[in-house]
Amino acid sequence: MKKITLPLTDDIIKDLHAGDSVLLSGSIITGRDAAHKRLFELIERNEPLPVDIQGEVIYYVGPAPAKPGHAVGPAGPTSSYRMDKYAPALLDRGLKGMIGKGARNREVIDSMIKNNVVYFAAIGGAAALISKSIKKIETLAYEDLGTEAIYRFYIEDFPAIVAIDSTGKSILVQ
Repeated sequence: MKKITLPLTDDIIKDLHAGDSVLLSGSIITGRDAAHKRLFELIERNEPLPVDIQGEVIYYVGPAPAKPGHAVGPAGPTSSYRMDKYAPALLDRGLKGMIGKGARNREVIDSMIKNNVVYFAAIGGAAALISKSIKKIETLAYEDLGTEAIYRFYIEDFPAIVAIDSTGKSILVQ
């Protein structure tokens, strides 16, 4: 088990290999379909993004509301393929990691290799367990999207597996 303190650096990314189990600590941003669509449209219009994604790791999640005494409710990963049409543009803008579940398409993998990016798989069906790793959240953009807004999560020992490393090697069935 590798303990990784975020943000990711190129050296950390190059040392991560498909199949490695990791515990991530630091901060990540979140976003799902609707937020990705908005970010992509801004990129297409060459307009500034509401969040600096340079060096960030994004978690594909729509967290449930928090119960008293908790930072967030259940926060399991969503299917990553839904972000595939937007991911290469975000990777070209400096995104360094993605967390989700499921396979990615060839265009995303090629963009990962080009931009030295890693894709982590979080455990589907373990939303309540994962939420225990999220210590604090804040809303960054698109509050009108509710659970699909862009948040910053402050995490400690967030469990994940390197599903696709920066060389394109994958543990996922394509």
